[in-house]
Amino acid sequence: MKIHYRFVLLLLMMLCCTRTAWAAASDDLVRLQQQWEQIRYRTPAPAREAQLERLLGEARKTTAANPGSADLLIWQAIIESTYAGEKGGLGALSNAKSARTALEQALAINPDALAGSAYTSLGSLYYQVPGWPIGFGDDKKALELLKKGLAVNPDGIDANYFYGDYLFRKGDYAEATRVLNKALQAPPRPGRAIADDGRRKEIDQLLDKIAAKAK
Repeated sequence: MKIHYRFVLLLLMMLCCTRTAWAAASDDLVRLQQQWEQIRYRTPAPAREAQLERLLGEARKTTAANPGSADLLIWQAIIESTYAGEKGGLGALSNAKSARTALEQALAINPDALAGSAYTSLGSLYYQVPGWPIGFGDDKKALELLKKGLAVNPDGIDANYFYGDYLFRKGDYAEATRVLNKALQAPPRPGRAIADDGRRKEIDQLLDKIAAKAK
């Protein structure tokens, strides 16, 4: 009986520790998201690269302290790919490859994490990075991944935005317009007002480009 009591106590302690660790990881995730949103949408362009580099260092430490978290790996990759975009040039390729690795690790842990964000983010990398022999870009693979992201989250603003951007770059303006308008109808994400507002402006800008092509 005493052994049984000790076993239950040990189990409760383990559950308590697991819950505490999960809550800490969740807080870390929100903190990274909020800082990324401020840098991406509220910081003047000349200051973004340095701030993203600092945030990337923070994200790597957080991910290392929480091994096995697909959510944190996804956000580390989002921050690193955004940093690569601000940095530009061939020097950014190593960051794009590192982001790809983090997203592949996240998919191996939980493909549905953050509503399929790893599929969408990885797909966006594959169509934005140059192809061989410079980089690993691959439009066919990008399309496959973007569709997987949409299958998990068919009404998501990011899943539809990046698919619409892909279609725009491929010259399929009619379908791009349909998908981007669907992205605008996406419901607000709790606690993500800055990101939602910024993404809607990016969608409007893309729709303006498509309209200009039609003239």
